[in-house]
Amino acid sequence: MNEANSVEALLEEARLVAAMPPPEERLRLREAAGFSRAHFAATVGVGRQTIANWETGVSDPTPPARYPYLRILKGLAEIYPPPTTTPDPVGALFTGTATTPPQLPAPPPAALLGLETLRGPDGRAIEGDPGPCVRCGVETTYQSTDGRPLHSGALCQPITPAPPTRGPEAPAPAAPAQAVPAPATTPAPAVVSPVAARVPTRPQRRSKSAERAEADLMGLIRGAVKHEAERAGGDEDATLKALIGRAIPDVMHLFNETRATARYEYTAYPALPDILHKPSKKDPDQIWEARPAYNNPAYSMRAPERDIKVTALDVNAAYLSALKVWLPIGKLGHTTGPDGVGPKRSGVHLITPAPWTHPHLPDPLGDRDTPGALWITDATLRLLLRLSGPKWALTGAPTVHESWTSGATENFLDALRKLLVAARSEAIAAGDRLTLEYVKAMYSKFVSTMGESVHNREMVRPDWMHLIHSQAYALHCGRAYKAHQAGLDIVALKHTDELHVTGDWRQVFTEGRGVSELKVKQGDGKNAGEYLVGKVGG
Repeated sequence: MNEANSVEALLEEARLVAAMPPPEERLRLREAAGFSRAHFAATVGVGRQTIANWETGVSDPTPPARYPYLRILKGLAEIYPPPTTTPDPVGALFTGTATTPPQLPAPPPAALLGLETLRGPDGRAIEGDPGPCVRCGVETTYQSTDGRPLHSGALCQPITPAPPTRGPEAPAPAAPAQAVPAPATTPAPAVVSPVAARVPTRPQRRSKSAERAEADLMGLIRGAVKHEAERAGGDEDATLKALIGRAIPDVMHLFNETRATARYEYTAYPALPDILHKPSKKDPDQIWEARPAYNNPAYSMRAPERDIKVTALDVNAAYLSALKVWLPIGKLGHTTGPDGVGPKRSGVHLITPAPWTHPHLPDPLGDRDTPGALWITDATLRLLLRLSGPKWALTGAPTVHESWTSGATENFLDALRKLLVAARSEAIAAGDRLTLEYVKAMYSKFVSTMGESVHNREMVRPDWMHLIHSQAYALHCGRAYKAHQAGLDIVALKHTDELHVTGDWRQVFTEGRGVSELKVKQGDGKNAGEYLVGKVGG
């Protein structure tokens, strides 16, 4: 019976492969059903970019995903046959009814035939603001080399009326390509009806697309936990070990998927200055991350009278919050003096800091004994500049000697951050320890292995790693300064997630397990929960 089933399955796949529809029909069927590429990818077990490659003709489906992919297409072809007004043998490849050649759309104006898709250094098409394609009039986020909207690879979509199920608010169908004047210099805008004018604005449309993509990727996270739990036969420890073991490749897959429609290209292996390279495996590079290790000299556990109550607080998901940081997205360029410093630039800077004269507050440069100039990240520099400004006036402005920086964005990792925040929140609400620890492993290992690491060969970005680390430390120092301004004393500040204070901390911070919330530290010992100290200094 098993042998017969195997033979029949093999023959069924052979029949489907023989009737493999061309790329444009694969795209039509998926869009007709309203499925996203990420949804297809999760169902057949591949990445979203793989589905995109199959739909644009870059590659053809291969085992083991080919068979389920073809079965989906076959089923969709029966549900969504090609329009009857235009004979189309594409859908008939699944039914065997093709008899006449397809009616091709009218060719675009000759002036538009030479347009090429704008691509990044890795050959991938770059997306930008959506607009009507200059060839077919259907909206696309891809661009031509001269900046006009153009479907990637000139794979224009067929222009069909909007289905009636979309209701009265559905946009009117675009005018046929041949009816839109398209001079060589400035193409005429697509005709927009009053109904189409009521379509939500671009930010709302992009937001809905982002929400759908996030929901698809959330399915991948849930699917991974379910898969490993089934493999481990319900053994929670074995499941967690397997999930942590796959955290690095999984988070890199999620990172790549969240970048699939991003505006900014990046280089996984950029040329970096020597200060960002380790001289050996054992020795660090020259960047100082400003890691805090602060203990207030005015308080001590050894004081004879320990009558001051201290609360040890735990910061939730510190590195996850730090993913929102200004990251350089271009080639790092060298400048001298303050020329490399700017609100939309990021990188590393050689500075001489001003003296820090506040023993009752943690030094923003962390536990550093060596005086003089040092290399810091842009995240630390921004903190120093804020503290030297009129609002805080806690120190003087640092002197910037030289910098390695490029243009930057604060939102480069934001889609990944929001995805992991949503997965973490869902796991907490459900009491799902496995997913919670899996998500924690993903974002912590993502940060720790993006530098020069043998555990992650997909990117080598020590500049990003240092920036995220120092952003976490800068945010942590910011909490301490906020607590001090509210009248609390800072007894200790350690790592990225440990803050010890006196007084009513709940008047300053929100208690909870959310990313922006704090909770009382759990565990045993002097650094957990509440404990008593004595005053030993002024």
